Amino acid sequence: MGKFVINGRKPVSGVHRVPGNKNAALPMIAAAMLADGPVTLEEVPDIADVATMLEIAAALGADVSRDRAARTATIRAARIRRTSLPPELAARIRTSVLFAGPLLARCGSVSMPHPGGDGIGRRRIDTHFAGLSAMGARLPRSGRTYSLKAQTLHGAEMVLDEASVTATENILCAAAATEGRTVIYNAACEPHVQDLCRMLSAMGAGIEGAGTNRLTVEGRAALHGCTARVGSDTIEAASYMAAALATGGDLTLENVDPAAFSILERHFRRFGVRWQIDAGKRTLRVPRQRLSMEYDLGDAIPSLADGPWPMFPSDLVSVFIVLATQARGTCLFFEKMFESRMYFVDHLIGMGAKIVACDPHRVVVTGPTRLQGSTVTSPDIRAGMALIIAALCAKGRTEIYNAGSIDRGYASVDKELSALGADIVRED
Repeated sequence: MGKFVINGRKPVSGVHRVPGNKNAALPMIAAAMLADGPVTLEEVPDIADVATMLEIAAALGADVSRDRAARTATIRAARIRRTSLPPELAARIRTSVLFAGPLLARCGSVSMPHPGGDGIGRRRIDTHFAGLSAMGARLPRSGRTYSLKAQTLHGAEMVLDEASVTATENILCAAAATEGRTVIYNAACEPHVQDLCRMLSAMGAGIEGAGTNRLTVEGRAALHGCTARVGSDTIEAASYMAAALATGGDLTLENVDPAAFSILERHFRRFGVRWQIDAGKRTLRVPRQRLSMEYDLGDAIPSLADGPWPMFPSDLVSVFIVLATQARGTCLFFEKMFESRMYFVDHLIGMGAKIVACDPHRVVVTGPTRLQGSTVTSPDIRAGMALIIAALCAKGRTEIYNAGSIDRGYASVDKELSALGADIVRED
């Protein structure tokens, strides 16, 4: 999987164009399997997870073409040759489960292994199957293989037992291609779920409530092709911002989502961060600045906890922990959603960070700290990017193994950071 070699203490500065959102592109690829005509996706990020999802779509019978330079992909799923997901591909990526809803709605059956993905703790798929079962699906199960069947799906009202993003997306896809009305309460409302709603609407479904936790879907027996744009990747943008802030750089981001950053602004302000945003040009500039923790009333130590949108995104917890090591003050981080996401802090402690690991879900960080280069291994996409940021502001040389895990969520991160002044190379 290779490694990144980084010599730190060089400011990350310049202009970075934010790519399309990985978390939007993956469900949109799966949803394209519902159309009887071509679906063209714009602003498709050039990352490993996208390549895997396109491979699965092709294995199921879709004609897939991709123009990396133009950042587009076209999926033609006029005919679906098989409804069983290739195990070796499904094992690479958690979002392989997103093919369940489209295949069930269009073909009446789907067989799939337990999905793969990052090792950040248990990630339930019960909500997916509970929602599909409410629409008429049956779930015979053999070991870790799931085989869903439905002679006819029907609209239904349901309350999700958790505001799961992928479960919401799976049920949305099935409902869009099922005649009748489906109402989903406690639905996820992240920006990438909204992107999927817009795409399914362009394909002919009627969807109300996008951006809220109550979605109403008027399904259609047949959906047509469309052209849909993948929204910008707010997590990627925030990660590059953190790299610039931690290294004392001055960074301008292009192709940002101003609405999403208006939600994130209060979390960055907790660290004393200020920026200038041009909503018309979709640009954001974060100048060089000192990081200082803003304490709660009464000079109490603040706590940053993740949660479903519009709460603080779990995908940014790792990155913000590193940012806190470079900010004056103390902060408690409370990871509520995944029990293994915090394990990577052992690497930061080994680099000299002042971190107290209270339990698998909570750590206390005190900064600023002069980190030292080290040899570490990336455990997952987001922790891997956090380790890159730590290495960028550390003194000396850092080697980060399992570079391929980071490639799953960040396109050409070594080349992009090198263009911004970082001393980073990839080695086999």
